[in-house]
Amino acid sequence: MKAKRQSADTNYAPKTALLGIHSPYNKIKNIKSYFDEFVNLVRSNDLTYDDTLFMKLREIHRVYFLTKGKLEELKKFCEKNEIERLIISEPLSSQQERNLKDYLDCEVTDRTQLILEIFEKHAHSAEGKAQVEIAMLRHKKTRLAGKGIHMSQQSGVTGKIGGPGETAKERETRYIDQQIVSLKKRLEKLQRVRETQRQNRFRSNVPHMCLIGYTNAGKSTILNLLTKSNVLAEDKLFATLDTTTRELYLNGTKKGIVSDSVGFIQQLPHNLIDAFKSTLDELKYADLLLHVIDISDPNWEAHTKIVHEILNELEIQKDLLYIFNKADMIDENETTMESLEKYKPYVLTSAKSKEGIKDLAEYLSTWEKS
Repeated sequence: MKAKRQSADTNYAPKTALLGIHSPYNKIKNIKSYFDEFVNLVRSNDLTYDDTLFMKLREIHRVYFLTKGKLEELKKFCEKNEIERLIISEPLSSQQERNLKDYLDCEVTDRTQLILEIFEKHAHSAEGKAQVEIAMLRHKKTRLAGKGIHMSQQSGVTGKIGGPGETAKERETRYIDQQIVSLKKRLEKLQRVRETQRQNRFRSNVPHMCLIGYTNAGKSTILNLLTKSNVLAEDKLFATLDTTTRELYLNGTKKGIVSDSVGFIQQLPHNLIDAFKSTLDELKYADLLLHVIDISDPNWEAHTKIVHEILNELEIQKDLLYIFNKADMIDENETTMESLEKYKPYVLTSAKSKEGIKDLAEYLSTWEKS
């Protein structure tokens, strides 16, 4: 093992490098924007880093993810820069993560773990915390395999659940399963409360609108401007995890209620989608989906496609308004406007001020629940 840096600081952080990979399955047009998003993920997790390395792969190696030549290049980079922790932009299998850790002699964090950690930090409600914990436990369970011979050694202890001869891996798996069952029961209670609230809305026939979109597109900022509220709106990925609902008044008339929702991202871990399905089910009961898109992002069309794919996975089909946000940061030339024609109905917004969402407010003021 390489020697760890000595430090008197109790807040010592290992020397960390970011590895951005342009993988063959990533067909995104602007790879720089993808790498920028990866760096933003790291910052959103409140992590610091010392070095960066970006590389392109022509194929994925089953054992190491990286092909032999790229693996050797990475090994030299880590040794030269004395890297103790490597954060990778792509999701790895448990085997790939373990093999890279052994080969590079440093800690390895993949995209899935990075996003899970961000969700863990940003969940505040009891429901959000339970959902994230379930996702973390499911991910941990996939990492138990192959943790070394000590995990497969049998225990001779008797008189405990599991009986004699139970391996450490079996005990850990059983413990995780028990925790997941307990968390699911807690979630079911919270969901019953949510269902009661939903039924009350149905009885009052109040129109319900839900903001959806790629993470950091400006959903919370738009919610604040529309409803004169003060929901946390940070320039961070996944700043909002917990569903927030506010009443919407336009021209002195109540038009309904608007809910914020968790942002989507490409390669969103399936454990998170599964865990958050109870919250995302709220979209199924919406009368109108407000799809917020950061049109200043070079990959906005790819992000829009990702949101559509997740909606399809959740089997959600609803009336939808496209909201192209941050329009003040682009040139409204002919090419740009032509590209918006396939997204109808739509409005352009700039959520810096109330004036910037004027067209959106006008659309909602005339919209009627079908």
